[in-house]
Amino acid sequence: MRLVGPSGEQVGIVPLAKALELAQEYDLDLVEVAATARPPVCKLMDYGKFKYESAMKAREARKNQAHTVIKEMKLRPKIDPHDYDTKKGHVVRFLKQGDKVKITIMFRGREQSRPELGFRLLQRLASDVEDLGFIESNPKQDGRNMIMVLGPHKKKTEAMAEAREAQAARKAERQGSSDAASTGDSAEAPAPAAEAPADTPSEA
Repeated sequence: MRLVGPSGEQVGIVPLAKALELAQEYDLDLVEVAATARPPVCKLMDYGKFKYESAMKAREARKNQAHTVIKEMKLRPKIDPHDYDTKKGHVVRFLKQGDKVKITIMFRGREQSRPELGFRLLQRLASDVEDLGFIESNPKQDGRNMIMVLGPHKKKTEAMAEAREAQAARKAERQGSSDAASTGDSAEAPAPAAEAPADTPSEA
């Protein structure tokens, strides 16, 4: 087998008995790392530590993995301005988080004969959030509804990293304010002014 030392150095091609002897000498495990190689490659290592570090790396990778999420927001063609602003605020938040947003315009009754109302509303919304997202799927009729999908300019991983940085900054700021407050509380209060001595009556 081809043997690799504990620090990654090449020991060379050695028989199994010699490799086991070296493993015992170093108090390490002999682990096969490339079974299909010719000759197979083995390494001297602490297998328990190796498994632990591999598990930690896999856990960190899963934590940082970005899952694409599609949020949905439903609007009516004749939505009032206040409701529109509220719904737009939700769309802005979703896009900032790196999520896609499916916008659904719901038509009822006679509204179905006025698809242009839904189209104009979707175009207006896309224009209002164009600095955060783009039209990934153009408006299209789907039964009684009209649907459009907005995609974020920012990747999910970037949004997650920025959110973590902002959270850390807020935590540091709160810590700083707390420290400043405690320093102010512990400042010594000025000593009270010494009382003036009372006038001593003069002897007659």
